[in-house]
Amino acid sequence: MMNLRSAIVVGATGLVGSELIKQLCECDTYVSVTAIVRHQLDFAHEKLIVKVRDFEYLEEKDIDFAHEVYCCLGTTKKKAKTKEAFEQVDFSYPLHIASLAKKKGIPHFIVITAMGAKATSFVYYNRVKGMLERDLIELDLPQLSLVRPSLLKGPRKEFRLGERLGGVVLTIAQPLLVGPLKKYRAIEASQVATAMICIALYEKKQKVAIYPSHILQSLAPPIIEEEE
Repeated sequence: MMNLRSAIVVGATGLVGSELIKQLCECDTYVSVTAIVRHQLDFAHEKLIVKVRDFEYLEEKDIDFAHEVYCCLGTTKKKAKTKEAFEQVDFSYPLHIASLAKKKGIPHFIVITAMGAKATSFVYYNRVKGMLERDLIELDLPQLSLVRPSLLKGPRKEFRLGERLGGVVLTIAQPLLVGPLKKYRAIEASQVATAMICIALYEKKQKVAIYPSHILQSLAPPIIEEEE
């Protein structure tokens, strides 16, 4: 029988984070789920503890012990308005939270980055995500899982033209994305959330593990299979 667990989720109001919170609360293995958020959630559950905090001033006392920290923080340059603000959310905050988790003795940090994450990338977004991965690895966490989804599908609260257009293109091209190209298939946010829980509960423990999008889809296949 699997030991009962507790989890912390940061970025619980986003596309993946909001789905992850619901799935964790529905999972019998988890008896306690803490969401650290900047604004109150519109979701409630008897297992769920909500801590409204300013990430800029997050301290070790704000982090209770848990078996996993799921980090789903992320924004866009358009929403952040400046590169500095974008990097704060997508780089500085996750790195700081990982540092606090390590001090607290939390054994596993699971973080969403990006499919093209690379610290030397010419693409700014991928470069920031790659820098985050690099610095998290250097932080020497007990266990680090890097989740690299492709384009996310799901109901967002805000309209993102680039993602909407990208989603249309990938949907049309989906039947052609096979073999080595399978990793470029768009993925449902709910699948990413399910895969992250599978990584925590069932995957072999590794010091640092990278999960590209096609592996996430294999861990959490869609309920209704797409027609080939």
